[in-house]
Amino acid sequence: MITLLSRLFIPGHDNDTAPKVRQAYGILTGAVGIFLNFLLFGFKALAGYFSGSIAITADAFNNLSDAGSSLITLIGFKMSGQEADSGHPYGHGRIEYLSGLVVSVLILLMAIELIRSSFSKILHPQAPEFNPVILLILACSVLVKLYMYLYNHQIAKRIGSSAMQATALDSRNDAISTLVVLLASVAGALSGLMIDGWCGLLVGLFVLKSGIGSARDTINPLLGQPPDPAFVRRIRSIVLSHPQVLGLHDLLVHDYGPGRMMISLHAEVPANGNFVELHDLIDNIEKQLQRELSCSAVIHMDPVVTDDPQVLELKKQVTSLVRELDPSITLHDFRAVKGPTHTNVIFDVVVPFRFKMSDSQIREYLTGRIRRLNPTYCAVVTIDKN
Repeated sequence: MITLLSRLFIPGHDNDTAPKVRQAYGILTGAVGIFLNFLLFGFKALAGYFSGSIAITADAFNNLSDAGSSLITLIGFKMSGQEADSGHPYGHGRIEYLSGLVVSVLILLMAIELIRSSFSKILHPQAPEFNPVILLILACSVLVKLYMYLYNHQIAKRIGSSAMQATALDSRNDAISTLVVLLASVAGALSGLMIDGWCGLLVGLFVLKSGIGSARDTINPLLGQPPDPAFVRRIRSIVLSHPQVLGLHDLLVHDYGPGRMMISLHAEVPANGNFVELHDLIDNIEKQLQRELSCSAVIHMDPVVTDDPQVLELKKQVTSLVRELDPSITLHDFRAVKGPTHTNVIFDVVVPFRFKMSDSQIREYLTGRIRRLNPTYCAVVTIDKN
């Protein structure tokens, strides 16, 4: 159904990275989610009322909260699609994260209420009524929620939305929760065991877990998190596809909301190359990144000596010393500045976070090892984090 609706109502629906297309997908899935969750709430509320089951009623109100979540997500996608203005020069993309955070808070509040109601039912148990109609409603609910999980998960992958992926996981958890309620209702009807309150508690804990996970997924982008490794690989692939670029480093990705990335990086180019031609190349790479990844890019050119055998041999030796520390450590911006009494060996090393040695220890180690190569070498080492 979603595929058909996207073809009917989303122009250029195949252009997944375009901000307008992402916004349209978010609004569409939000609207479908509101409709389906309200439908489930109505049927489950009736089933819970006539059966007297707190677990079914709890599951119904969980669907009501999901409808509210879908509404907030829809509004968030709508607002995040607004153009940049003088007050928000980088756009409004982070509203999508804020709407996801509001949804997470609502889920957590609902979970607390469900857990409270379930404890009351555990202390004062009552045998719920059960009939085939209730069985059918719950079974259909499981299937609907699985369908919602599948389409949210599929579209979340297409447009790269963590908020929509959280919605997909929430739908999956809802399907599991409803299945637990269904099994509890059948078990209660067949055995007479009053486990309704315990199953309602289990549903509440599932909702609580979903809310915590959703909050984490929306808070992390706001605080600042590492870029998606696949996104980084695409950047490297595009930049290094040009033979004149010898390497890249100091890549920074600034996230101003999905589809609103700003990146900066240093591209290594031959020091003896034609400056005008290299500058034109860098401009074209920036435009290519904008066109293919929908991100604004600023690239700094770093000249690299490629025709001095002595410098190249020294770089090879220093690289070997760096890798002795750890194979994951890399080196860049290497140059040697010769003077009358000594030679400054200048370079940056990229060290993973939580490396066992401190920056000062790394710098002291490399300075000592390089001086052993030649007493006139003075290492000037800058430590970068990966």
